[in-house]
Amino acid sequence: MLIGIDAHAIGSRLTGNETYIRNLIPALAELDQEYRYVLFFTIPDAAETWRSRFPNVAVQLVHPGTPYLRIPFVLPWLARRLRIDLLHVQYIAPPRCPVPFVTTIHDISFEHFPEFFRQRDRLIFHRLIRNSAERARRVLTVSEFSRQDLVKTYGLDAERVVLTPNGLGRNFRPIPSSASRDATLARYGIADPYVLSVGNLQPRKNLVRLIRAFVALREQDDRFTAKLVFVGKKAWLYDEIFQAARASRFGAEIQFTGYVAEEDLPAIYSAARIFVYPSIFEGFGLPVLEALGCGAPVATSNSSSLPEVAGDAAIAFDPLDERALREAMAQLWHDRELSARLRIAGPDRARRFTWRETARLTLAAYQHAVGLDATSPPPVGALS
Repeated sequence: MLIGIDAHAIGSRLTGNETYIRNLIPALAELDQEYRYVLFFTIPDAAETWRSRFPNVAVQLVHPGTPYLRIPFVLPWLARRLRIDLLHVQYIAPPRCPVPFVTTIHDISFEHFPEFFRQRDRLIFHRLIRNSAERARRVLTVSEFSRQDLVKTYGLDAERVVLTPNGLGRNFRPIPSSASRDATLARYGIADPYVLSVGNLQPRKNLVRLIRAFVALREQDDRFTAKLVFVGKKAWLYDEIFQAARASRFGAEIQFTGYVAEEDLPAIYSAARIFVYPSIFEGFGLPVLEALGCGAPVATSNSSSLPEVAGDAAIAFDPLDERALREAMAQLWHDRELSARLRIAGPDRARRFTWRETARLTLAAYQHAVGLDATSPPPVGALS
């Protein structure tokens, strides 16, 4: 069987989508030595780094153009020309896909919180993602919360919606204090002590409320001397976040680093006094898993998928309750015994999530999608 994977997210800085596909592909290639894979890239430099990396994986560079050309026209044409047996996309599939396909839908937050999205985007997402989910042989998603949400919201057959949780990259582990770690922090202008939040700047991440809670804690507690560091690129509707920071009397203590390369994140997570993730709605919440893996004391929302990821290795709060958010930060700041306990519990929890297991579940979904017994040896395919 020849499986095509849309890898356009690799090299695009699309954070969660890129992390997912960049880690899934090598895990599949190492786990499965029978099937053949062809990856569709739109960024030349990214494509070159994957050529000849795995004997059962080929690379096809696609002219970037726009998604309005790539998805409906280029991918179907390549699927026919290469005689692909199954296509794997994220979110949106070609409207007239000539081969069976599976789609990974991380979450459908736009269905529940349309106010967090630009009008044009939410209209496109509502129509095309739902249509792709209804047509897919299998819909993959990354948490039980999202699986149930897709079944309920879109009325999908529960057997077609498959749980394939994200994994933790091997580099996300505690980095002890060292000259190397200090150099990484210095490169981004980050000074200890700091409260850390990681993720794209957009309304769903609830960052304005985090800023208000941080400022209130600084005003009310003389012993709380941390800075607040946001790691993540601008996504959409982010002006209010910067306005809240500028309007604060502690604006100079609030830092925005922009996008940070993945290889630098473990040092930044590891050195944080507190990691806070106040997102209102998540399909998984990879930054929480990464922070746990690096041993940062984590406070995160008690909503959507986040309790599945954090388990009992973090403290939880209502993301809509600013006082609860402030108290969670204060608790981790002052209770050194609790913080020390979470620094040990986090990596233990995070090790339960592996990309190899993600690949195993994904491979079984591929087999079911084309009518194969997932327990039988897969047939050998070849690029034409």
